[in-house]
Amino acid sequence: MLLRDALGETLRDARTSQNRTLRDVSTAANVSLGYLSEVERGRKEASSELLASICDALDLQMSDVLDTVSRNLRTDSRIAAAKNRVIANSSKPGLGGGGDHRSVDTNLRIVLPYGAGRAEASVA
Repeated sequence: MLLRDALGETLRDARTSQNRTLRDVSTAANVSLGYLSEVERGRKEASSELLASICDALDLQMSDVLDTVSRNLRTDSRIAAAKNRVIANSSKPGLGGGGDHRSVDTNLRIVLPYGAGRAEASVA
């Protein structure tokens, strides 16, 4: 995820949680409605001055917004890394792929529903 996507998502979430319209925030921030929309959709990079103005209009601390963006990027990065591990594991023998892999991935877990693989107990 790009920084501008994460920033736009965070700003949109803040605006919508306050039940405010793009028009309301764009007027308060003294930025065009179209440009604010582009920032929220991650299509435009917000300058530090523009970001400060939007944060003021939303009555938010810029540091809090950037902290939220940072956490979201970190979470997204971890999800992407986990997906990459799953894709890498799928090429191991017995998992649908080929190749000669000698290492064991300790993060790989196989979960079976309770009772799966167990013989039915007889009731006397």
